Amino acid sequence: MNRSLILLSLFAATTLAACNKPVVVAVPVPAETPAPVAGPPGPAGPSGGTGATGATGSTGDTGSTGATGYTGATGATGNTGDTGKTGGSTTVIVVPPAASAPSN
Repeated sequence: MNRSLILLSLFAATTLAACNKPVVVAVPVPAETPAPVAGPPGPAGPSGGTGATGATGSTGDTGSTGATGYTGATGATGNTGDTGKTGGSTTVIVVPPAASAPSN
């Protein structure tokens, strides 16, 4: 009897759970009211004030070194010098230096 009462309780709970159906309620949607229409625009307002001066920009990088220039033209040949005076009765003798002893 103890078991039959438990089985009967389970059967009754299952039956009641199967019959429990949720009720669907439809909520009516209110009718949309038209949006108000804007009137004509008013006159333009006064101009705004001058804006603030911007900050000074950063200094740029140093440029690259330029290419080497071309070699200049050769200068003109100078004038020929005047002829020297003829020597008098003086004779110049050039003596070569003395030979040094060979080192061993």
